[in-house]
Amino acid sequence: MNTKAENQKIRLDHGSGGRLSHELTRDMILPVFGNDVLNALHDGAVFAVEKGRLAFSTDTYTVDPLFFPGGNIGDLAINGTVNDIAMCGAVPRYLSLGLIIEEGLAVADLKTILATMGRAAQKAGVMVVTGDTKVVPKGAADKLFVNTSGVGLIPAHVRIGADRARSGDQIILSGTIGDHGITIMTRREGMQFDAPFKSDSAPLNHLVESMLVYAESVHVLRDPTRGGLATALNEIAAQSAVGIRIFEDRIPVRPDVAGACELLGFDPLYLANEGKLVAFVAPDMAQDVLKTMHTFAVARNACIIGEVVPENPGRVVMETAIKGLRIVDMLTGEQLPRIC
Repeated sequence: MNTKAENQKIRLDHGSGGRLSHELTRDMILPVFGNDVLNALHDGAVFAVEKGRLAFSTDTYTVDPLFFPGGNIGDLAINGTVNDIAMCGAVPRYLSLGLIIEEGLAVADLKTILATMGRAAQKAGVMVVTGDTKVVPKGAADKLFVNTSGVGLIPAHVRIGADRARSGDQIILSGTIGDHGITIMTRREGMQFDAPFKSDSAPLNHLVESMLVYAESVHVLRDPTRGGLATALNEIAAQSAVGIRIFEDRIPVRPDVAGACELLGFDPLYLANEGKLVAFVAPDMAQDVLKTMHTFAVARNACIIGEVVPENPGRVVMETAIKGLRIVDMLTGEQLPRIC
């Protein structure tokens, strides 16, 4: 790309379909994501798949700020779509990438974000095979919006769904909650804490693939992103028409995150997570699944936090640390907008 000073920020011409659009694709996108499918530069990606079921997911990321401890909007987008596909029990394969860029965005920032996305895709073992770029006038967007869509193949023996929770299932949480939400909130507001908060953004597909060695016993998978753990559990309870009982003293929360939540009036149960999952597993195999999860760095703090019960179908009830009972409702309203 031309290195003259006037070309060091994104211009409307970059979205015109003309020379600068082609230069952006050739000089910034293809060097990061280039592969036989994408390099063909067709209007759509063409690839062969094995017979069977596909999982498809799409999401748009508008996180503010674009850069935060533990990642940026780029790897957040890759990881988020990879995880959504993995929660279906699928092996993620191919992703699309859509960029809505505000005129004036620093080219250096876009390069950094794309490079991070490339590393995230490589780590997850997926390919970006098609995409689109639009540039909008200054003030028509907030720096950068990213859309990623993805497809994955579901193995024939896997049956995962939010309606498959069964009485007696043990509920496994892969690690601490609230890390991403508190990181974004404190960075956005410029709050200073002694603790170095860091987003938990990470791909979970390799972890899920190992768990599905026990596919017949893994009934539900869900990543508790917006709305947090509480909302995810309520969705599962409603779709499976079962009761869920969790235990407050078993739910892992980093002490610094818990302290910040107490100070700021947040409940970590409702804060977004970007590198955690919840699994509903048959009781006779729960310890085996948990042992497998502990071999992965992203799940070294995995633990059983509750179980599916016949009482109170459609409800989530938590036994508190003082042995009282609390109904855990779904999040109402937007606790923290622009979180992902």
